[in-house]
Amino acid sequence: MKKQFRNLLLVLLCMFANSLIAQTNWDAKIKEELPAILEKHRELVSIPNVASDVENMMRNVDWVTKAFQELNFKVSILKTSTLPVFLAEKQVDPKAKTILFYLHLDGQAVNPAKWNQKDPFRPVLKEQDGDGNFQIINWSRIKTHIDPDWRVFGRAAADDKAPIIMLLSALEFLQQQQQDLTYNVKIILDLQEETQSKGFLSTLTTYKDRYAADYMIIMDGPAHPTNKPTLTFGCRGIATCTITTYGASLPQHSGHYGNYAPNPVFRMSHLLASMKDDSGKVIINGFYDGIELDAKTQQLLSQVPDNNEAIKKGLEIAEADNVGKTYQEALQYPSLNVRHIETSWKGPGLKTIIPEIVTAYLDVRLVKETDGVLQLEKIKKHITSQGYLVLERKPTDAERLKYPKIATLNLNAGVNAFRTDINSFIGKKLSKTMTDAFGETPIMIRTMGGTVPITPAIQVLNIPAIIVPMVNMDNNQHNPNENIRIGNISQGIKMCLAILSMEL
Repeated sequence: MKKQFRNLLLVLLCMFANSLIAQTNWDAKIKEELPAILEKHRELVSIPNVASDVENMMRNVDWVTKAFQELNFKVSILKTSTLPVFLAEKQVDPKAKTILFYLHLDGQAVNPAKWNQKDPFRPVLKEQDGDGNFQIINWSRIKTHIDPDWRVFGRAAADDKAPIIMLLSALEFLQQQQQDLTYNVKIILDLQEETQSKGFLSTLTTYKDRYAADYMIIMDGPAHPTNKPTLTFGCRGIATCTITTYGASLPQHSGHYGNYAPNPVFRMSHLLASMKDDSGKVIINGFYDGIELDAKTQQLLSQVPDNNEAIKKGLEIAEADNVGKTYQEALQYPSLNVRHIETSWKGPGLKTIIPEIVTAYLDVRLVKETDGVLQLEKIKKHITSQGYLVLERKPTDAERLKYPKIATLNLNAGVNAFRTDINSFIGKKLSKTMTDAFGETPIMIRTMGGTVPITPAIQVLNIPAIIVPMVNMDNNQHNPNENIRIGNISQGIKMCLAILSMEL
C-alpha cells in the first residue's frame, strides 16, 4: 500500500514538474518558433482584407478555417445580412465555463500612395536607423536573429491580424504539449468590424445561443504605451449630432449685405462657445450627472503609469482641458467634441459671401453612467435655452421670417459604453493570471477612450467583457504605415497561453 502511494506521489510530482517546466519554458518555446510564426503572420497579412473586397475576404476566411480546423476546432461560417461571421468552437465539457473570444478579420481601406512601401498588402520587415527612421530589411534575417524592436509593416499587421496569429500560436503550443483546455472556447472573427460590424450585429438574435458564453474577451486595440501587459475593462460609447444654423435664404455678397444680413457662422460660434467654459468643461446642464470617482476608483486610475507632462508634450499643448486632473481621469467623463464645421461653399478658393447656412458636426463620447439619448436631449434643451427654435427639418419660409434664431438638429444616439467591474470574478482571474505569468500586476485600464462597435453584442448577450489589447500603441492603426512590433507578438502569445491555461 505504501509502495502504491509512493508511486502515485511520484507520478503526481512528475506531472506537476512537467507542467511547471512547460509554463517556465514558454519564453524559450516562443523564441524558438518565432521565425515560423512571423512567416505565418506575413502570409495572413498578405491577403487583402478590406470588407468591400468580398473575394479576398473569403480568402481570409479560408485561411483561418484551415488553421483552426488543424487545431481540432469546429468551424462554422454563419450567414448574416452582409458578410458572414466566422465561428470556431472547442467544447471540453458541457458543464464547464465558456469564454467567447472576439477578434476581427477585416482591416481599414488603404491609399498606397501614402505608404512607405510598394504595396500595403505585401508586408515588409523594418528596423530603426540611428535617426529614428524605419528602414526595410530582408526577411531572411529572422532566421538567425530577431530583434524585438523590429516591426512588420502592412495593413492589418497589428489591427487585428497580429492577435489572431498570437491566439493561433498559443493554441498550437498547447496542442503540441498535449495540454488540454480547462474551459470551452468560442472564437468569433468579425469580417466587418471596421465598418461598424453590421453583419455580426444583425445576427445577435438569430445566433444568440451559438454565441452564449460566461465571459467575453475582446482581443483588439493597443496596449498601454509602455507595452506592459494591459487589461481594459470598458470603453466609451459614442453619440453624434449635427447642428445647422441659418442666415439669409441664399448666399449674399458681403459688400452689399455685410452689416445687414446675419452671418450664421457667428451665430454658430456663439452657440458652440456657450456649451463649454474657458477651461474646457462642458457647461450644458446635467452633462456630467452620475459621475462619481470615489477613493478606490481614484487609486485605480493612479496606478496607470501615464506621464501626463509627456502626453501634453506629445500633443504639443500648453495645458489640457480641465475636466479631469489626469488623462485617465478625463476618460471617465463624457466628452463633447466639434469634429467638423462647414458652410454652403465647398468649392476651391474663397468667395466674399455671407453664407446662408453653417453646419457643425458634433460627437459625444459616452461613459457607462451616461446614455446617448439623454445626452443628446440635454444638448437640445441647451440650444433651446439659447433662444433657438429647434427643428428636426429645414425651416419653412414662414419660420425664417418669424424666428431670428433657428437650428436644425440631426441626432444619432449611437452606441452606449460598457464597463466590467474590475473586482468581478473574471476581472480578478485575468489579473492574477497575468501577474503569475509576468511577475508583475498588469496595467489595469478602467475605461479606454475609443469605442468598440460590438458593444451592443455585449449588452444583448448579457456577458461580462474585458478587452485584452496586445499590440503596440504606436502601430499607426487605421493610418498609412500600420505596423506591429515583434516584441509585442512574443508577449501577446505568452498572454494568450496564460489565458488559455486558466482554471475557471
